[in-house]
Amino acid sequence: MSALLQVRSISKRFPGVLALENVSLTLARGEVLAVVGENGAGKSTLMKILAGVQPPDSGEILLDGKAVEIHSVRDAQRLGIALIHQELNLADNLTVAANIFLGREPRTGWFIRRAETETASLIALRQVGLDVSPRTLVSTLSIGRQQMVEIAKALSANARVLIMDEPTSSLSQHEADALFRVIKELRSRGVSIIYISHRLGEVKELADRVVVLRDGKNAGELNRNETTHDAMVRLMVGRNFNELYHRQSHSTGRPMLEVRGLRTAANPRHPLNFTVRAGEVVGVAGLVGAGRTEMLQVLFGIDPALGGEVLIDGSPQKIESPGDAIRAGMALVPEDRKQQGVILEMAVRENLSLAALRRDARGGFLDHGRECAIAGEMVEKLNVRTPDQRQLVQYLSGGNQQKIVLGKWLALKPRVLLLDEPTRGIDVGAKQEIYKLMEQLAADGVAILFVSSEMEEILRMSDRALVMHEGRITGELQRDELSEEAVMRLATGRSDA
Repeated sequence: MSALLQVRSISKRFPGVLALENVSLTLARGEVLAVVGENGAGKSTLMKILAGVQPPDSGEILLDGKAVEIHSVRDAQRLGIALIHQELNLADNLTVAANIFLGREPRTGWFIRRAETETASLIALRQVGLDVSPRTLVSTLSIGRQQMVEIAKALSANARVLIMDEPTSSLSQHEADALFRVIKELRSRGVSIIYISHRLGEVKELADRVVVLRDGKNAGELNRNETTHDAMVRLMVGRNFNELYHRQSHSTGRPMLEVRGLRTAANPRHPLNFTVRAGEVVGVAGLVGAGRTEMLQVLFGIDPALGGEVLIDGSPQKIESPGDAIRAGMALVPEDRKQQGVILEMAVRENLSLAALRRDARGGFLDHGRECAIAGEMVEKLNVRTPDQRQLVQYLSGGNQQKIVLGKWLALKPRVLLLDEPTRGIDVGAKQEIYKLMEQLAADGVAILFVSSEMEEILRMSDRALVMHEGRITGELQRDELSEEAVMRLATGRSDA
């Protein structure tokens, strides 16, 4: 097969992050090329560059052996490159035909030639095997059928390269099987496909070749005969990394958080069962979409549980709201601190006292003296770098904002601390401080359950790790069993790690 698309030494830097460094790949005509890697490996950045969403800092892209410049999505589309996002980009209030030709409608003067769009849409829909009327509203279609509309839209624009980003993440098995049939049919007709997925079983079934990215660089390449689950995992996790913080071993106490048969709306078929003991730090690992955040939100009463039981210190709890969770002795540091953790326009002192407002009110009025005392204690304990308590939180660094989120909950002295990506977006120095704080809290008997997408964080901070895949816990690893390869096997669906 001759080369259709070539990427040569592409690099891309964002503030403080080198997302891609001299990445290269080749895509042949009529080939399915899988691109795999851990979270943060650079897959999405590379695809956005190819699709014209972001420009590269250096390197070149060749199509049919000729260098091309892609400055916009429209440029990519003119060259025959289309990106089908994980979150579909369809207008669900419009018809199938209107979506397929959105932005490039055939017109006579100001008027759209609707009959022409419907006839052309039928041809594109037949190419993907979708038997629906072009006049059907997209909102009435299942997610799987909407995805076929996205593919038909790309084919109607004469796409020669289809980039699919986690295309089966929201599909049923039946819909996924239908998608696989379409992909194989498109390949036989000479359409080239770049396929991104964390589901390595799919990759093994579909891919002619696999390119593995690790830490923004090429980590290796596998041809079809070499593509095995273990070979992909080995390339994905084969890096060496510097230890950020070394946990001190200590004894744990009685079960503090017990979860029995908990079912979430996101993954109702997979009941969750686990225990976290007093003084224990339990990590929760998994790839994007594994259901980790959804589990924490149900535990904290943000989303309703569909069934199961939660016990705190041996006592069954009825948790139907965050207020119930707080009264039971739980606290949650959310993944998105700016949207859910702090109020940026309020002062340090006001943010630190938010969680304790009800506890510290006097006759319905805020006790300013108590508020100042709490803020002073937490600023000192967490080493928050701020001119004074009146400083607006929006002017603090990401690490200090995260300390504020932690501090407001620590003021309540929780027995169970839930952390969702506790060090996301903060520098190494602030990470060290967060890790030390987690260590101190565990030593004081707090049970800590933390979700992290950073492998080194899971390995260095966990007494035990629970690993999730598609809503279920696929395994539990003791500290002496923890390794990147063991975690990744479980995170990609293997239960024999």
